[in-house]
Amino acid sequence: MPSLNDAMKKWNTPVEMLRNSQAGMYVYPVVTPEFQNWRNEQAAWRESAVLFDQSHHMDEVIVEGPQATEFLSHHGINSFANFDLNRAKHFVPVTPNGHVIGDHIIFREREDKYILVGRAPTSNWLMFAAAWGKWNVRLRHDPRSPSRPEGERVLREHYRYQIQGPEAYKIFEKMNGGPIPDIKFFHVDWINIGSKKVQALRHGMSGAPGLEVWGPYKDKDYIHSVILESAKEAGVNIVQCGSRAYSTNTLESGWIPSPLPGIYTGDGMLADYRDWLGADMYEAAGAIGGSFVSDNIEDYYVNPFELGYDFYIGWKKDDFIGKAALEKIKAQGAHRKKVTFEWNREDVLMVIASGFEEGTPYKWIDFPQPNYASSSADMVMQGDQMVGMSMFNGYSWNERCMLSLGVVHKDVQVGDVLTLRWGEPDDTAKTSTEKHKQAEIRVRVSPTPYAKEARENYADSWRTKAAE
Repeated sequence: MPSLNDAMKKWNTPVEMLRNSQAGMYVYPVVTPEFQNWRNEQAAWRESAVLFDQSHHMDEVIVEGPQATEFLSHHGINSFANFDLNRAKHFVPVTPNGHVIGDHIIFREREDKYILVGRAPTSNWLMFAAAWGKWNVRLRHDPRSPSRPEGERVLREHYRYQIQGPEAYKIFEKMNGGPIPDIKFFHVDWINIGSKKVQALRHGMSGAPGLEVWGPYKDKDYIHSVILESAKEAGVNIVQCGSRAYSTNTLESGWIPSPLPGIYTGDGMLADYRDWLGADMYEAAGAIGGSFVSDNIEDYYVNPFELGYDFYIGWKKDDFIGKAALEKIKAQGAHRKKVTFEWNREDVLMVIASGFEEGTPYKWIDFPQPNYASSSADMVMQGDQMVGMSMFNGYSWNERCMLSLGVVHKDVQVGDVLTLRWGEPDDTAKTSTEKHKQAEIRVRVSPTPYAKEARENYADSWRTKAAE
């Protein structure tokens, strides 16, 4: 079978390969695009309660065995020192060169068993690492549901739902038959949903209070019906969230969901990994979208300091992949930092208006999220100097504006007005991109998280050392 390395040899650079991907739009599979409309669905996590169906768009990897903890500790930056049972963490692996591969949420179910949930790059890396290093572990991989199942039945290992919003607690109490346990942030406990006992993670992707629950996939329909009936009995207007609105919740809470995995360069383990990866897997078939074009793929890589993950790093661990590289990066300082970009209203309207005029329009802005590539990189300029990169964008009905998440040079300050170059150069061959011209959109550098609720109640738990 051809590998990623084989696929790369057909192009001058990995950037050229990924910028001309024929994969099409990045799809959140199976879940209907809209249950009501995406505006109501976004508003629900601020005003009442929202139900996310997370059963289909993420990989799941079960890691168990005598060396499960040692294996995961060695392949992630996180400290496992205080990782007790019924806890969860934001697990981040990096390459030997210190570049982020991706991230997963990791749950510890037993002393020797963990479940990891997230996008394909981290799953693929762990499956390769288990064989490459000859660890005494067993991995079971349940890949995300097909992007286009074409009417075929889809089955998963687990269903996964999240309920959040200011009135979510009323639903929890109704379906539990009384008050639920006081679950700390990113801790897990058992609650009742009708006649089923299920595990619940205290979580909240858009900043509002919430629980994520999961269990055997065969129970999915029953759990779904009990949640909706409990909301009705509690007098709560729960809104089911479709796949169009789902991807935008992170804009308010500040998590960048799809950085380009830093695996296209490097020798040794990384070269072997590219030989292991198939030419049809995410890393080969995915797409880079955006105005930033470089011949050097490493210009798209990010490290944990830039994404705000540096406090996860378990410096006291004897060794883990990437430790030496991260020590050098830390000593060098001058890292880029993560911010939110608030797009200028008039400039956004100018781009949209061009679609109603004769001639070549500006790149269309899909609402609520222009999800036309698996990884995005739009240039952010200060005068004629590139000072940052916009990496994930979309429209927030709650904030009534376009937002994007990305990184900027350390000396850029909140409140600075920069210019985002929107649209592809005219040589892209992506099928998800129409003929267009580039636009310049003013953006104001804003805090991350952007939403006040997330900054005050969510980020303080998740993004400080207290979360460890």
